Amino acid sequence: MFGSAKMEFMRNNLLKVLLVLLIFILCAVSPAGEQDKTPQENKSATAAVIACKGMIDDGLFKSIKRRTDIAINSGADYLIFQIETYGGWANSADDIAKYFILELGGKTHTVAYVSTEAISAGALIAVSCKDIIMRENTTIGDCAPILPQGKLEGVEREKQESPLRAMFDRGAEANGYPKPLLRAMVSIQTEVFRVKNRKTGQYEFYETEQLPKDEKKYDLDNKELIVGKDKLLTLTASKAAEYGIARAVVKDMNEALEFLQNRDDVVFAAKPLVLDTNWSEDMVRWLNSPAVMGILIMLALLGVYVEFNTPGIGLPGLVAVICFSIIIGSKFLIGMANWIEVMLFVVGILLLLVEIFIIPGFGVTGITGILLIMVGLFGMLIKNPPDRVPWPQTSFDWQWFLNGVLAISLGFVGFLICATVLTKYMHKMPYLSSMVLLPGIAKKGTEVEISMTAPQEGEQVSVAVGQEGEAMSRLRPAGKARFGDAVVDVVAEGEFIDKGIKVKIIEIHGNRVVVRTA
Repeated sequence: MFGSAKMEFMRNNLLKVLLVLLIFILCAVSPAGEQDKTPQENKSATAAVIACKGMIDDGLFKSIKRRTDIAINSGADYLIFQIETYGGWANSADDIAKYFILELGGKTHTVAYVSTEAISAGALIAVSCKDIIMRENTTIGDCAPILPQGKLEGVEREKQESPLRAMFDRGAEANGYPKPLLRAMVSIQTEVFRVKNRKTGQYEFYETEQLPKDEKKYDLDNKELIVGKDKLLTLTASKAAEYGIARAVVKDMNEALEFLQNRDDVVFAAKPLVLDTNWSEDMVRWLNSPAVMGILIMLALLGVYVEFNTPGIGLPGLVAVICFSIIIGSKFLIGMANWIEVMLFVVGILLLLVEIFIIPGFGVTGITGILLIMVGLFGMLIKNPPDRVPWPQTSFDWQWFLNGVLAISLGFVGFLICATVLTKYMHKMPYLSSMVLLPGIAKKGTEVEISMTAPQEGEQVSVAVGQEGEAMSRLRPAGKARFGDAVVDVVAEGEFIDKGIKVKIIEIHGNRVVVRTA
């Protein structure tokens, strides 16, 4: 009896000693363990800032991809997209959104920093990032489709809104934003309530049709209407943060970086890499502004006009070709011109050149060329796939189309004014007077006075239909021919004529002298 009690006493004391030793070891090890853990959690990270400003179009999408590749190759862990836009093309915004979610989602951390506004398609880009950080007093939302010529109703409205809602749903599901609120940015008939979950203590958002029925779980008596019918949701920074769309509201980019450091336990050891658009990207978008496009159209038409009224092919024709090339190239680079529209435009130009320099007179070939040029140019005013008829569908389609029409109108009016001035005064201008052919003056019978390339001083010379002469240069088909003492700029009828071949005048149309082999 005594021995068993003694054994029990020793066992209890041994357990107490072991417990004291264990507590001592834990107390001694814990501080060091905590000190070792902190540096591992606050790991070093790098960030890159990529500006997303102005009109959202294919040019911006390509620019974002280029700059994103540079940032990733430089080792950026955070991509901060600085958004300042009122919107743009829905399909271009969708391409950017899919790029953010599907391609960048698994590679890096995307952040939308709204520095002024993220409206319409800009809101779609923002919600496609993992985080939204908004500067104080900025706004986000309002992505409903509209048409300038009238309201969208019924099936037409649903056809426009349905894909937009799906795009916002995708962003909400991928990045954890309240889906009903994002849908209310698109559809004016969406009514959204905020309801408190009694069990979690958190607020949840529901459209009217999806409101919960369980009053024990949800405080339905105090539900709050966030956006009513016939209203679109546009939020200030403070409201966006309150409703869980913005992760934080900050004063500037530095505060945004501090928020990310504190939340994610990282340290940005260096200043973020800032990647802005380059000069060529800015120039392409500048060229497509209505004012610049109008000037290019005016110069192109003037070049064609002056070329028609001067002998041979020279500087005005080259200016016209350059302007048309810039117009087509800039439209192609931002996705406005597809290969069919470019082909129609080029074929139209070629037909018009054939009509002018090869086929005498003006007929089917010239008219067809003008029609193809107009169709190609009209198609470049609207963004459409090659297999779809170019016609505005969305509000931005109409906005871009009207800007294009304005540019063409300004260019055409400017051309008419300049052409009128040139018609009256071109022969008196120091440089242009050496290129222009003066109008023909009717003589007796079939004779017409033609301005010569090198007329004899103090003497006027005339040529007439049926008169024969000799080609002074190869006619391809335009060139020079001598008729007696007169050297005349001529055009061969449907053939090339070598130098020295006898030619005969068959037609005279104002300044245009048509010849063929005698």
